[in-house]
Amino acid sequence: MNVQNYVDYKDIEYLKKFLNPHSRLLSRKKTGLSAGGQRKVALAVKRARFMALLPYVSH
Repeated sequence: MNVQNYVDYKDIEYLKKFLNPHSRLLSRKKTGLSAGGQRKVALAVKRARFMALLPYVSH
């Protein structure tokens, strides 16, 4: 996948592509992101979780 220059934490549908069914981040091997892209996605997911847009865990 290709990550944009800026990953918006409010774009929930885009961020869900990088989460597994238990709401954990997928590895770089599975997403195909660069190291910088993975960091941007991780930061956006963390912000979305803090703002209660994404769950921390899913059962």
